[in-house]
Amino acid sequence: MTTTSHAAAISARNGRARGSFISGVALTFATRIVMLAGLVGSSIIVARWLGPQGFGTLSVLNATVALTLQIASAGLPSANTYFISRNRQNLARVWANAILFGLIIGSLSALVVLACGKVNPSLFGGADSRLIGIAAVSIPFSMLIILGLNVLLAVDRIGQMNLLDCLSPMFSLINAVVALVILGAGLTMLVTLNTIAAIAIGVLVVVAVGRFLRAQKDRLSVRPDLPLFRQMINYGGKFYVSIMAGFVIFRVDLLIVSRFRGVSEAGVYAVASQVSFLLLMLPGVIATLLFPRVASQPDQRGEFAVQVTRNASFMMFLICLAAAAGSFLLPLIYGARFAEATTQLLILLPGVYLVGLESVLVQHFTGTDLPAAIPGFWVVTLLVNLTLNFAFVPSFGARAAALNSTLSYALIFILVAAYFCRKTGRRPVEIFLPHGSDLHDLFTRVRLSSAVDKVRE
Repeated sequence: MTTTSHAAAISARNGRARGSFISGVALTFATRIVMLAGLVGSSIIVARWLGPQGFGTLSVLNATVALTLQIASAGLPSANTYFISRNRQNLARVWANAILFGLIIGSLSALVVLACGKVNPSLFGGADSRLIGIAAVSIPFSMLIILGLNVLLAVDRIGQMNLLDCLSPMFSLINAVVALVILGAGLTMLVTLNTIAAIAIGVLVVVAVGRFLRAQKDRLSVRPDLPLFRQMINYGGKFYVSIMAGFVIFRVDLLIVSRFRGVSEAGVYAVASQVSFLLLMLPGVIATLLFPRVASQPDQRGEFAVQVTRNASFMMFLICLAAAAGSFLLPLIYGARFAEATTQLLILLPGVYLVGLESVLVQHFTGTDLPAAIPGFWVVTLLVNLTLNFAFVPSFGARAAALNSTLSYALIFILVAAYFCRKTGRRPVEIFLPHGSDLHDLFTRVRLSSAVDKVRE
C-alpha cells in the first residue's frame, strides 16, 4: 500500500469511528478565532485602561493560576482522553474520578497559592494578597473545566467542547468592558468577575458531561473507581513530566521578568508572549484532535502524523510570516508604551514555528504509549531554559527571555524530530517539507470526511 493510500485509509477509519478530522479541525480552529477576539479585545482594554503595571499584574495572576492548574493536574486530563478513547465503557468511572480529583486537589492547590501570596507577595510581582486570593478561588472550578473538556474530546463532542471552551475568553472581554469601561472600576472588580465566570463555566461543563452520560443507552454508575484511578495516575504521570515542563517553559519566563525587572516590563513582554501563544493556536488544534485518534487506532508507522505535520509546516510558515509583518502594529494597537513588544515578538517567531511543528509530530508518541525519552527531552529543555532565564533576564530583561524561549523551543524540536526519525526511519525532508501531492491528499481527506459525515447523518 502506498503512503498516500495508507494515510487515506487511516483517515477513513478514524472518520467512521470518531467523526471527521478535517471538519473537527476547521470547527475547533474557527472557535479559536473567536477566542482570539476575546483575548485580544480584553487585553487591549486592560492595557489601555490600566497601563503596563495593571496589565502586568493581571497577566501574572493569570499565569499563576494557569501554572498551578498545570502542576496540580498530574496529567489526568490526558489520561481522561486516553482511557475513554481506548474503551468507551470507562466513561462514567473516569468522569467520577475526575470530579473527585478536581474538587479535592483543586481546592488544596488554591489554598497553597493563597498561602504563598500572604507569605511572599514578591513571588507574584508584589500583587495584593486580596487579588491573589480572589484569583485562587477559580482554581478548583478551572480544574473541572480542563478535566471535563478532555472528556468531551474523548467522546467526540467537538462542537460542545468548543462552545464551552470559548466561554472563558469571551467572558474575559465582557468582564473587561463591564468592570473598566462601564463601571470605571479597577483591577479588583475585573479579577472578581473573571473568577465568577470560571465558577459558572465549571458548573456548565459538569452539567454537559452529566447530560451526555444520561443520554447513553447503556447507563453506567458514576462512581469513583480506585483501581482505575491508579491506572489513570500511572498513565498520566508519563504525560505529567512533559506537560508540566512544557508549560513551565511557556509561562515561567513572564514570572521571572516580573520578579527581576518589575511588572511594567512584564506587562510589555506579556503582549509579545500572548501573541506568540496565539500563533500556536492552529498546531495546538491539530495536536488536540490528533491525539484521541492516534490513541483509539494507533498508527505505528506514523503515516498520518507525518502527512499532517507536513501540512502544518506550510501553514505555520505562512502564519509566522504574517505575524512578522503584523508585529509592527502592536504599538498602534496597545499604545506607544508597548513598542518594545515588536522586537520581542520578532525574536520569538523562529521558536514559535519550530515548537508548533513539534507539538503536532509528538502526538505520534503520546497516542501510542508515550516512551520515556519524550519526558526526558522536556526535562533537559526545561533545565536549559531555567538556566538561561536566571542567568540573563536579570541583566538583559525581556529580550533575553524571548531569545531564551526561542532557543528552548528549537531544542525540544530537534530532540523530538531526531527521535522520530530514528524510530520510524524517516528523513527530516520527508516529514517537514511539503510535497506537491499534499494538496491533493488534503482534498482527498476532505472528500472522505464529507462522505463519512453524510453517512452519519
